[in-house]
Amino acid sequence: MSLLDSLTKKSRLNSYIKQTAQARKSEGAKAEHLFKTVYQGYADIVSGDPLRAEALYFWGHALLHQAKTKAGDEAARLYRDAVAKFSFCMTIEPNYLAAAIDGGVAYMDLARLQGVAYDDELYSLARKEFEKANAIQAGAASYNLACIAALQGNSEACLKALENAKNKGSLPDASDILNDPDLVSVKDQDWFLQFMETLNEPKQADAPPSENQPVEETKAEAEEKAPASEASE
Repeated sequence: MSLLDSLTKKSRLNSYIKQTAQARKSEGAKAEHLFKTVYQGYADIVSGDPLRAEALYFWGHALLHQAKTKAGDEAARLYRDAVAKFSFCMTIEPNYLAAAIDGGVAYMDLARLQGVAYDDELYSLARKEFEKANAIQAGAASYNLACIAALQGNSEACLKALENAKNKGSLPDASDILNDPDLVSVKDQDWFLQFMETLNEPKQADAPPSENQPVEETKAEAEEKAPASEASE
């Protein structure tokens, strides 16, 4: 494939990603039409193209969010289709972090939709996807794992996952944690209350450099000063 063809398909992919976002905000026939359009677009890009992993991810991403607007068998079909797209994406690109996380989310949403027991295989499959995500980027899905542990009544695993998410900087805001229905079973337990209290503790400031020690600006610090660019949910 020529560079021009690749750039053209990249431009088309970006267009379908924007249309997916528009579909999520739309309702009824308009939403259905937009979702159908982007699915065909992703399918065209996936066919024999280097961008197929990215297209597969965003195809699954669209399916996942359309499923949230449906019910019953139709929602279940969309969730399973989303899982298939995320799985195919990771077959092509094993380190695709977003596909691993969203794959786990799709399994959990499907489990809730079907009202299965917390020890059902769907929750085990979700946990495996979140563990894949953590293997790609440490702590990236630790909060998700904490939610599964709470649902399954495993307080020790829940606390360990919450602490890992905190240490890796992937913990949601305290208000979001307290309002998370997946954590209802642990919210009144002493260990959870103590953990939440630690979120209010001030961080220790780094020791100032000695008078003769040169101060170097790290890459991370330099990037923080630079204007933030918009990243791709």
